[in-house]
Formats: sequence, structure tokens, C-alpha cells
Amino acid sequence: MAYIGRDIDKISNVEVLDNITFDGSSSYTLQKGGSNFTPSSANTLLVSIDGVVQAGNFTVSGSTINFGTAVSASSTCNFILHYGVGLITAPADGTVTTAKLADSSVSLAKLTATGTKDATTFLRGDNTFASAGGTNTPAFFARLSASQNVTNNASVKAQCNTEILDTDNCYDNVTNYRFTPTTAGKYFVFGQIGFNTGLNNSVQLAIVGIKKNGTTVQYNQFDFRTNYAGQQNMVMTHGIVDMDGTTDYLELFGEIYVVAGSTYQFGGSASNNSTSFGAYKIIE
Repeated sequence: MAYIGRDIDKISNVEVLDNITFDGSSSYTLQKGGSNFTPSSANTLLVSIDGVVQAGNFTVSGSTINFGTAVSASSTCNFILHYGVGLITAPADGTVTTAKLADSSVSLAKLTATGTKDATTFLRGDNTFASAGGTNTPAFFARLSASQNVTNNASVKAQCNTEILDTDNCYDNVTNYRFTPTTAGKYFVFGQIGFNTGLNNSVQLAIVGIKKNGTTVQYNQFDFRTNYAGQQNMVMTHGIVDMDGTTDYLELFGEIYVVAGSTYQFGGSASNNSTSFGAYKIIE
């Protein structure tokens, strides 16, 4: 009597392979539906020849079964069954939830990501490892070590020649007195100039500016006519500037406007930061 109900392959992963036609050889190709079939192992196969179930007397390599001895062409293959490890059903895309995953099933060692994986890094959404918190570098801070003579009514670069900090060797404190960061991003930049000119009421105005590639991007000014004569006065400025990490550079400039007198200076000292210039990369 025929079996009524679902086929075996609908309720389990038992697979019925094509019967082998023996020709006196010892090795044959396993197939299912006319296509080569590779079993999980020899132990998952059940083979019947001439009504005798074979077990432990053959080996499997890929889709080739080897009986270790010639099988007569007059012999008949009754059936070949392949047994898996239980019912296997492929879940639909996007249906496996995290609750179905064991804690140890996913680990950093199994992830394919770029960067350095260690105790100080974390995995970003773009599948790269990055340092926790980021860094504020490149960064630098420099000051003018001695007073610098300047010209009235002219924009003069402050020659901050003493480095206090220069993390990536991006500040030139010898020739151009400029900061050329090697990492693209947004930078907080700041500067101040002290004017120690024996000031009097003939001084009209002082301006401190920060230039990017020769163009002023940040500045501040101070009207000395409202201050006491003879004091050292400082003008400060700061801001945030985008840098391309290759050719963009920053410089500190000062200007002074007077109606009388001849000698004017940016204040400089080996012991204080009356004229100073600095910047650092912002963590974004």
C-alpha cells in the first residue's frame, strides 16, 4: 500500500540519491537527480547492494564513493540514503532575532573589519575599528620669545618662534611661522598679541587676525584711546576653521594704527605667552 502523506524530504532532511549502476569498478560518483552530490561524510550514507545494507566498508571523497574492492557488474544497488543531522529549514531574510543567538556565537574574532582590534578601540558603524574618544591632534602652541618690531598701519606676521607643543611637527617656527596640519577636519585656532610700545594716547587701534592661506578668517580689535597710557595691552582672537589636511595653513597677524611715534612692537618673552599662537583638531 502506498504511503499517504507528505514525502520524506518534506518532513526531514533524509535525501534519496540515484542508484548506482555497477560496472566492475570500485569507485563511483554519487548523484541526486542526475547531478553530483557531496554527502556530509561516509557515516551519513546508507547503501544497499543486492539486498545487503553496507556499513563501514566504503569511503567518501567529495562526490566519489569507494568500496575498496571491485563491485560486480551483475550486482544491483537497491537504494542510497543520505542522512543529515535533523530537520533543516532556511529562515527567511531578516527573521532571525538577536534573542536566537548565543552570547558566544558572535565575537570580534569572527568579524571582518579594518583597523586595529584591541582593548582601546571600538567597532564603528562603517565596519572599522577606531580609538575610543578620538584625538585632538595635530595640535600646536608657540610663543614669541622676544619683542618684534612692527610697522605702523601694516599687517605684520607674528613670528612665534618658540614651540611649547607640536604633536605632529606641523608648525614651522623657523621660516614661515605657520601651521599646516596633516589631517583634514575642523580646528579650534587661537592667538593673541601683546603690544608693549610705551603706549600713549597717540595709539589709535590694534587688530589681531588669523589668516588661512593668506586670507583673514578670524580677527578682533582693540581701541587704545579708551585705555591707560603706558600699559602693555593684549588683543585676542579665536575661532573654528576647516582645514584640508594637505595644503591649508594658518598664520597669526597683527596691525597697529597710530598718529605719532616711530617704534612699535609685538611683546615677546621667554617666560610668558604675551604673544602666542595655537590650534588643535576638534573631535567630530
